[in-house]
Amino acid sequence: MDTNAAPDFRAGFVSFVGRPNVGKSTLTNALVGEKVAITSSKPQTTRRAIRGIVHQKSGQLVVVDTPGMHRPRTLLGERLNSIVQTTLGDVDVVGLCLPANEKIGPGDRFISEQLDSFPRAKKVAIVTKIDAASRPAVAEQLLAISELREDWEAIIPISATSRIQLDTLMTQLIKLMPLSPPLYPLDTVTDEGLESRVSELIREATLEGVMDELPHSIAVTVDDMIERDDKDLVEIYANVFVERDSQKGIIIGHQGERLQDVGARARHEIEKLVGKQVYLSLRVKVAKDWQRDAKQLGRLGF
Repeated sequence: MDTNAAPDFRAGFVSFVGRPNVGKSTLTNALVGEKVAITSSKPQTTRRAIRGIVHQKSGQLVVVDTPGMHRPRTLLGERLNSIVQTTLGDVDVVGLCLPANEKIGPGDRFISEQLDSFPRAKKVAIVTKIDAASRPAVAEQLLAISELREDWEAIIPISATSRIQLDTLMTQLIKLMPLSPPLYPLDTVTDEGLESRVSELIREATLEGVMDELPHSIAVTVDDMIERDDKDLVEIYANVFVERDSQKGIIIGHQGERLQDVGARARHEIEKLVGKQVYLSLRVKVAKDWQRDAKQLGRLGF
């Protein structure tokens, strides 16, 4: 750990909250400068509180990327919401992400009301996706957001994909952190273990192109990861769990084509992560209605 940090060095925890699919994971990855959270156009992609670590000369931000807040319909949904609640009790700053290209709706108001339960955390509004909206629309959204709460420390418009105003956001967030030495070593980008990062990359590849109800039904476990001594290769044996036989067919596809495609996509991302060639073996299994079954949720890591 770097103990020679400047006396005005700041470090602390920030969590981005918002409706599902407002760009929280994309923002986390853009700030960290490396893929630590999987992204997908499917809502509820993030299922754990992922920690990405951002290093700047003036301070260190530990980004806790939570699942999107929503009104839960299943036991999995309830557990995701409780992860959000537990996380928010511990952070220094909460960034509420509101997309520039969608008017503020009941879901945003619901989340803003939830933030009242966390008086310790400073509140920042982050207006995402400004490159997808016209200037007048962005201006209108900024005004609407300023009226949403009276206790905003800042309202910052950004685009994570085009990297617009990311530095401004970083500087502002670090200013709001407590004086503290770095909380993590300077070469750390996440505290997620390798196995859970691998299983997330497989889940991300599986989510591509599946129908709406299926994403929630997909869970991934890694049985084994073997680094071969005789060659520069990592062997990974993983399972993709779904809730019904019909879903198993969708994941595997005609003559196994879809599963091959998922495997190729996941392998490409995992090789970037581990820096070696990867042999990936995927098996698709059915765990009946696991989202509603406490015992199975536990077994699948929730």
